[in-house]
Amino acid sequence: MILSRQLPRSLARTSITAAVTRPLSTSALLQSTKIPSLASITHSEESTTDFKTRVSDFRKQLRANKKNAESQTLASAGAAGDDHHHHHEKSGIVKSILYGSEQGQKEEREMEQSYGKVLARGKYVHAIEFHHVKPDKVAEYIELVGQEYPKVAGERENSCHLVGSWKTEIGDCETFVHIWEYQGYAGYHQTHSRLSHSPSWGKFQRELPKYLTSRRTDLMQEFSFWPTTPPRALGGIFELRTYTLRPGNLLEWETHWRRGLQARKNVMEGVGAWFCQVGSLNTVHHLWQFADLRERQVGREQSWNERGWSDTVHKTVPLISKMESRILVPLPWSPVS
Repeated sequence: MILSRQLPRSLARTSITAAVTRPLSTSALLQSTKIPSLASITHSEESTTDFKTRVSDFRKQLRANKKNAESQTLASAGAAGDDHHHHHEKSGIVKSILYGSEQGQKEEREMEQSYGKVLARGKYVHAIEFHHVKPDKVAEYIELVGQEYPKVAGERENSCHLVGSWKTEIGDCETFVHIWEYQGYAGYHQTHSRLSHSPSWGKFQRELPKYLTSRRTDLMQEFSFWPTTPPRALGGIFELRTYTLRPGNLLEWETHWRRGLQARKNVMEGVGAWFCQVGSLNTVHHLWQFADLRERQVGREQSWNERGWSDTVHKTVPLISKMESRILVPLPWSPVS
C-alpha cells in the first residue's frame, strides 16, 4: 500500500483507529526473552482472512485521516496565503526521487544537478541498522535491546522514533534489523548528541558489542511515492528486499519502479522504500508485510496479472547488479508488527 506524506504523526501503536500518524515514542516494552520465530506464524484460511481484514481496516482509517489532514491543510493555506511558495520549490534529481516530478521534466536538467544536492535534501532521514548476533547470545541481545530502544524512542526530547525492529528468519540468520526515523540530519545529530550524555545509553553501548559479531548502519531517504507507514499491528511476516543498483542508474530505476508499484500495491501490503545516502551507496531497500509465506507467494504471482508489472520488471532488472531477500519477524516492542 502506498501511504501519503501528508499524514499527521502521533498515535498509539496498537490502535488501528488512530493508525495514520508517526509518534516519537513506542509504548510496547519487552515482557520476556521469548525469541520470535516463524514457528509462531500459522497458515490457514481463517488467519489469512483476519490479516486481510486488519489491512482493510488500516487502509480505511488512513484514508479517513488523510482526508481530515488535507482539509486542515487547505484551511491553513487559505489563511496563510502563498508566502512559502518559493520555499518549497525543489530542483534537480532530488526533485524526481524525493518529491516527485512534473510530467515531461527533462532528464538532462535533472542530471545537471550535483549528486551532493541529492544527499542534502529531504525532511526525514532514516537509519537502518544490521546487528549480526552471536548464535548463543540471541536471548540476551533481545533483552538488552528491548530495554533500551523503546526507552530511546519514548523520550520526546529525542528527534527520532523507532519505525520497527525485526529478527531475520530466512536469509542471514541471527541478523536483527532496526529502522529509525530522524527529523532530518539535524535531528540525527541532536539525538545522538543527547544520547552521548545518557548513562543508560552509555551502558547499553558498552554491553552491546559483547553479543555481536559485527554491525552496520546506513542512512537512507524514503521515496516520495512511498512514505514509511505509521505504526500498525497487522501481524504476519515481513520481507526486506535489498537491491544494489549499477552506479548512475538510480533515477532511471526509480522512474520505472514508481509506475510499476501501482500494480504491486493492488495485491501486496507495503511498509516503506528507501535509498541509501550514506553507507551502501546505490542501494535500495523496500519492506513488505504478508500474512505468511504462502500469501507472499500468492501476492507475487498475482502481480504478474496486474497491468504494467511485467514491463516494470523488464526495464528495472538490467539496472540491478545484486538482489537479496530476507524474511523477518517483528520483535515484541516493534511499532510496526
